[in-house]
Amino acid sequence: MKPKKLFSGRSGRGSVLLIVGLLVGSAVIRIGVGAGQAVATENPMVSEVKEEESKPKALTGSGMSPEDKSRMSEMLRTFQEREAKIAEKEDQIAVRMKALSVADEQLQRRLTVLEEAENSLRGLLALADTAAEDDLARLTAVYENMKPKQAAPLFEQMEPAFAAGFLGRMRPDAAAGIMAGLSPEVAYSISVILAGRNADVPKG
Repeated sequence: MKPKKLFSGRSGRGSVLLIVGLLVGSAVIRIGVGAGQAVATENPMVSEVKEEESKPKALTGSGMSPEDKSRMSEMLRTFQEREAKIAEKEDQIAVRMKALSVADEQLQRRLTVLEEAENSLRGLLALADTAAEDDLARLTAVYENMKPKQAAPLFEQMEPAFAAGFLGRMRPDAAAGIMAGLSPEVAYSISVILAGRNADVPKG
């Protein structure tokens, strides 16, 4: 009995070619995979580069480099230090202004007290002048009403300038009576003083 042919005619040849093609394709795929693994093994940087490229790049804040960020931090620290110094100076100025304001208030109060004291002193001086004038007027009237013989010894004991002051305020007749009772030396001294005062009076 003859063995059966597995493949016969054209259909047999086509099946053989198909099987051969599948085997060749499988071999090519295996060779490609093996080569890829070998390359990855020999050059690990390639896979790392591919992995890095595949990963999304992380953006640095606003695209600034570390140097720029360091400079910005330094500038910010400098500005903060300046601001702190300015604030400290402003506080010192405020304290000084407050002290000056307090000192000014105290000075104004003292000036007010001094003005009140000055006004009071002026009033007292005016009152004293008025009182002195009144006293002189009364004392002059007393000397005028005295008899010349009684008043002359008193004027003899006075300083010539003081006596001339009273005689100059008296009525001429009363002053003449007292002058007549004085010693020639005292009468002469008083006359010189009275003449000097009258010489200084402007003539019309």
